[in-house]
Amino acid sequence: MGELSELFSPERIAVVGATEREGSVGQAIMENLLESFAGDVVPVNPSHEEVFGIPALDDIADASADLAVVVVPPKIAVDVVREAGEAGVRNVVVITAGFGETGSDGAAREQDLIEVAERYDIDLVGPNSLGIMSTPVGMNATFGPENATTGRMSFMSQSGAFITAVLDWANDQGIGFKDVVSLGNKAVLDESDFVEEWGDDDATDVIIGYLEGIDDGQAFIETAREVTRETPIVLVKSGRTDAGAQAASSHTGTIAGSDQAYEAGLEQAGVIRAESVQELFDAARVLESQPLPDTDDVAVITNAGGPGVMSTDAIGDSRLSMASFTEATLDAFSEALPAEGNIYNPVDIVGDADNERFRDALDVALGDDNVGSAIVLSCPTAVLDYERLAADTVELQAKHEKPVAACFMGGERVEPAAAALADAGIPNYFDPARAVKGLDALSRFRDISEREYQPPTTFDVDRERAREILSSVEGREDTRLGVEAMGLLDAYGIETPAGEIVDAPADALDVAERIDGDVVMKIVSPDILHKSDIGGVKVGVPDEEVYDAYEDLVSRARNYQPDATIIGVQVQEMVDLDDGVETIVGMNRDPQFGPLLLFGLGGIFVETLEDTTFRVAPVSEPEAEAMTREIDAAPLLRGARGREPADVAGVVETIQRLSQLVTDFPAILELDINPLVATPDGVEAVDVRLTVDPDQL
Repeated sequence: MGELSELFSPERIAVVGATEREGSVGQAIMENLLESFAGDVVPVNPSHEEVFGIPALDDIADASADLAVVVVPPKIAVDVVREAGEAGVRNVVVITAGFGETGSDGAAREQDLIEVAERYDIDLVGPNSLGIMSTPVGMNATFGPENATTGRMSFMSQSGAFITAVLDWANDQGIGFKDVVSLGNKAVLDESDFVEEWGDDDATDVIIGYLEGIDDGQAFIETAREVTRETPIVLVKSGRTDAGAQAASSHTGTIAGSDQAYEAGLEQAGVIRAESVQELFDAARVLESQPLPDTDDVAVITNAGGPGVMSTDAIGDSRLSMASFTEATLDAFSEALPAEGNIYNPVDIVGDADNERFRDALDVALGDDNVGSAIVLSCPTAVLDYERLAADTVELQAKHEKPVAACFMGGERVEPAAAALADAGIPNYFDPARAVKGLDALSRFRDISEREYQPPTTFDVDRERAREILSSVEGREDTRLGVEAMGLLDAYGIETPAGEIVDAPADALDVAERIDGDVVMKIVSPDILHKSDIGGVKVGVPDEEVYDAYEDLVSRARNYQPDATIIGVQVQEMVDLDDGVETIVGMNRDPQFGPLLLFGLGGIFVETLEDTTFRVAPVSEPEAEAMTREIDAAPLLRGARGREPADVAGVVETIQRLSQLVTDFPAILELDINPLVATPDGVEAVDVRLTVDPDQL
């Protein structure tokens, strides 16, 4: 067990604020503990001589407790926790509300609580918590109406009400838990602490949770990434709003909302994200009890054609695939099935199939080396005994040691068979699509557990030059930088076209004459972000037109925004777009996860097409390479329709270099390289814009 083992296995619990007053939280917690806790329960309340027949103490200092549950008003809760710390109590659950969730006064109290916990090295759950449970010791230190039954899932939730609802439903479904934690305000202990604890807990096979937010995304990724090498984590993360993007000024900031950060962070952490409570438990139940498949190929054995087609569609929508049977398997099906049956996948054994035909077909399918898992899909008939089918399914799953999901469709008739399947760890789903999602979760976790994480590459860069460029915003009202910050990319080894920013037509001509061929000219102004929209970009300008082009660009900018700051005009070497692919590499700094990298199809349509993918920085080379494969336009990079492949390795390196830049400098709030042009001969960053927080430099 990890460092929180005593929190879940106390021998003596003090309830501070214990009472027999009807309808009170202190009463509910005492009753729940006295009902099943294997250790001692000590009420602490100076206003009572005894509570439920147990002598009450005046002070936590006299309790000699391993765990204190605090149910006193918020104004004295901090003092109680301080007294507990002074008495040597190292585990505290603060049920009391009225802290950070209530405004500035509550937030101040919560900060005091944090300081007390830190001073006395207290592992503190809450405040504003429903409480905690641990079934091995019979501990129900909550004020909920239901106790958990014993199981091998551990469950955390930011919503106490969600826990009460889940426990009521889970008890009806025969689903058990090892530990249950209501996180509350997460003043001290948060989701990362419990993931680490349960990852070290041999009695926890699956970690599940409901989260509304993650306080420290980077720490969570690091912790969960280690845990998911062996223990699956399945989470429901609510809240898909991207309100933070409202104020963004870059393409990346506009596209990257908060949910993209969670999606990327959870994926990098190895967490399986469920979209609903049903998905949460469908995945958890199969992960808790079934072996991992060797392949993603699924066999479907059914006595009903329609549901068989439904399962085929669901498999097509997942990462799984329909298994292709060997010739020996097809021959065996031909012998076992009637002529009107279907020997190919899905295997239709026909509606008049009895138990023997079902058993033979499932045995043949699971014996095929091409089959990684199977779905037993049946509709009730007069010739089929569901309980016998359940027994056969259990036996054959154990024989072949491959994951099996059952889909025994029906109502009351199914219940005894479903119970027998559940006892053997085989989940039964009414909907074929749910059975497919269960097997899909097994496949996903197999890949997660087999990942080999590489540390990010550290490149030799010029940090001082980068810092000097970023510092140019100090003292300015506008802290955005555009092409005047191209040197920032050079400092981090990101290739850029030859060129300079000039503030006079004659200087523009001088630069153009030093560049072979025609040039690109762009207005440079921190106040004009979308230069193309106002005609602030001229492409293919020959030397003899450079002077006039300069004057025209400045004039357009002045007409568009008379008060705009005009730094000058960038004169830049032309990049051949005919042989290249315009991509975008960007970053938006998320409050919880930090730098969120974006890669996708770039150019002027980036916000319209939104063909993008995300990762939380820093990223390793395999993660950067994966980003180049995940967008819909990936074939363009790799030579679609006879095109010569672009320099994908250069794109991958650029993503890594940008990852290092934004990790090195938290002052960079958002950044776009758009377009990053990838040609067969290399990669060049044609344009850049970023926003800087000078206080972070």
